[in-house]
Amino acid sequence: MSKGKAPGQHQRKGMTLMEFFDRFPDDAAAERYLAEARWPDGPRCPHCESANVLIVKSRKPQPYRCRTCRKHFSVRTNTPMHASNLGFRVWLLAMYLMATNLKGVSSMKLHRDLGVTYRTAWHLSHRIRESWSDEQMRAAFAGPVEVDETFVGGKAKNMHAVDRERRITGRGGADKAVVVGIKDRRSGEVVAEVVADTEAATLRPFVEDHTRPTAMVFTDGHKGYNAVKRPRAEVHHSAGEYVRGIVHTNGIESLWSMFKRGYVGTYHKMSDKHLHRYVNEFTGRHNMRPEHTETQMRSTVRAMEGKRLPYAELVAGDPAVAADLSEPW
Repeated sequence: MSKGKAPGQHQRKGMTLMEFFDRFPDDAAAERYLAEARWPDGPRCPHCESANVLIVKSRKPQPYRCRTCRKHFSVRTNTPMHASNLGFRVWLLAMYLMATNLKGVSSMKLHRDLGVTYRTAWHLSHRIRESWSDEQMRAAFAGPVEVDETFVGGKAKNMHAVDRERRITGRGGADKAVVVGIKDRRSGEVVAEVVADTEAATLRPFVEDHTRPTAMVFTDGHKGYNAVKRPRAEVHHSAGEYVRGIVHTNGIESLWSMFKRGYVGTYHKMSDKHLHRYVNEFTGRHNMRPEHTETQMRSTVRAMEGKRLPYAELVAGDPAVAADLSEPW
């Protein structure tokens, strides 16, 4: 592990690419790591949760057999890796790259680095994002918290007719999708969600669902927050006020800054259909950032439990799949 000090999260233990390949020289090593990370107390049946599991020496039809429900399974079963033909090391390397690149990794980059097709890389990256999809299930923040919204996307007049029809609009961001987020100052953790608009009826339940009744809430002067039943203080950006003592939204705005850098510099486009997945990626990576790289990978594996994202489900409802791969090249 790298131990040299550097700006930012220098207390973390990183992992270089050379260290990654030394630790995972082949699929067998990667599979052992995935199994240990998923089942630290030994394999459990993903079908019935029984720990009464037999290891099949021949590994046929699969490496494990549950003595309780008599079903066979592997470390892939009932995860985003389910039914995948990709090698375990490919999966682990993709997790490593997506967890450690703060602005994300494009599908084209994964296609080149992993030696898989572009469509496979696109599906792979969305399945890893799916492992971070429960970020919104975090316990309510005790506060103080910062709340703000951002607008994502281009102008409707430049879109395909189908995209234009489903484009979400909101205050100050006509033609753009709306994402609202909360950052807890004590823990540094965030939650964010794609929402229909920035009206009070939308913002109030989001804020109240993710904060305790006594949590102090800092917002800008948008009137949509006036209905929130929490102690609240605001800064008035329209009047040129951005900080007043402890009252500001700079923390959550830093998340938007990183998100927009990923949008413009890495992904170039995020369709409405998959925008929530990219939001999950950036919030998930932000919340894991204080951890060591190996811990980030282990957390990602543990978060895969019970989640699947078949390709047919991922592209369901798209009028033109090839035109909606979320990145233009």
